[in-house]
Amino acid sequence: MPDDPPALPALGVEPRLPMPDRAPGEPIHQWVFQGLRHAIMSGRFPPGQAVTIRGLAERMGVSSMPVREALRRLVAERALALLDNRRVRVPVMTAERFDELLAARTALETEAAARALSRIGPDRLALLHRINDAIDAAYAAGDSETVVEQNLAFHLTLYGARPESVLVPLIESVWLQTGPFMRAALEDLPPQGADDHHAEALGAIAANDAAALRRAIRADIEAGIGHLARSGRLARPRDRAA
Repeated sequence: MPDDPPALPALGVEPRLPMPDRAPGEPIHQWVFQGLRHAIMSGRFPPGQAVTIRGLAERMGVSSMPVREALRRLVAERALALLDNRRVRVPVMTAERFDELLAARTALETEAAARALSRIGPDRLALLHRINDAIDAAYAAGDSETVVEQNLAFHLTLYGARPESVLVPLIESVWLQTGPFMRAALEDLPPQGADDHHAEALGAIAANDAAALRRAIRADIEAGIGHLARSGRLARPRDRAA
């Protein structure tokens, strides 16, 4: 069994859960599931922090039943680990597992970006610029939560230009497992400056250059979170001979 990663402490008593508006007629269990799923992908559940079903239900203003069902589904997606019948947390992450997830992100997202390129019109490109401006402003303000949230929005807005894409659900599955570690990764990064790979991606989109877009997305993933696997801050498997 892997050791718990002591260098990735809980970053608060409970995760903040800014929930999306509930659409008319949307079942409560689906709204709860989508809200929790997005919260995990955008780094709202810090590694090492156990949360309770009752605590989440109180913050969302719902009963325990839809929360329990949503958490069961998220455990099945490997986004959370069940501690007992009342508590869950982000699973322990080893460097080896993280490296595999990073490789999956790179392969899936570079392909999704290239396939989406021909579908990105002026309106979506303008939206991507606004999201990138929000990321820059959040970096300048030291607002890591907004950086992670808007970074997720940037990537999914880009790939979402092809709504029929079979790659996007796979990408979201990987983000569910890496999203909680994004804020930890940001702690090691300098302020955003010359190496703005989102700006490179936007330039590649404007030039309709698929190869340059692939390079920009690959570089963005590596610069944003790839270094965490080499940092020594993730758990390491115990010596099997011990």
